[in-house]
Amino acid sequence: MKIRQLDRRDSLETLTELLHRAYRALAEMGFRYWATHQTVEDTQQRIASGECYVAVDNDALIGTIKLTPPEKTGGCRWYARPEVATFHQFAVDPAHQGQGIGSRLLEHVEKRSAELGAAELACDTAEGATHLIDMYIKRGYRKVDTVTGTKQTTSA
Repeated sequence: MKIRQLDRRDSLETLTELLHRAYRALAEMGFRYWATHQTVEDTQQRIASGECYVAVDNDALIGTIKLTPPEKTGGCRWYARPEVATFHQFAVDPAHQGQGIGSRLLEHVEKRSAELGAAELACDTAEGATHLIDMYIKRGYRKVDTVTGTKQTTSA
């Protein structure tokens, strides 16, 4: 397995399907993350604002994460800070979860965000997704803001 930046040989349809598969369990829990239902056009638009990385095994996309550099973040007060980068569309194919792929993707964007000059890397998730919040806290992230009562922003 290797991590690389998404490129022209990668299918946005395949990437979108990966996101749908990976977020399906969250949808079944009642969460409506954008990645549960986004179109291929949405995927293209979302990755255009940052750097999209993929985990690849034998040319198959098995994970992804999108890093947004500090100069392109926004949407809440914390994200508007000039030293904050964000990550989104973080997903690992369910058939490959539990193998450390997600940790490797996070490590990759944590390192890359520092290279881009970010002092903080942040993400958001639903307040009720306690298993995700716990995972981020174990990695050193902390709650810094709540937006419209539906998102929790964490930062490391």
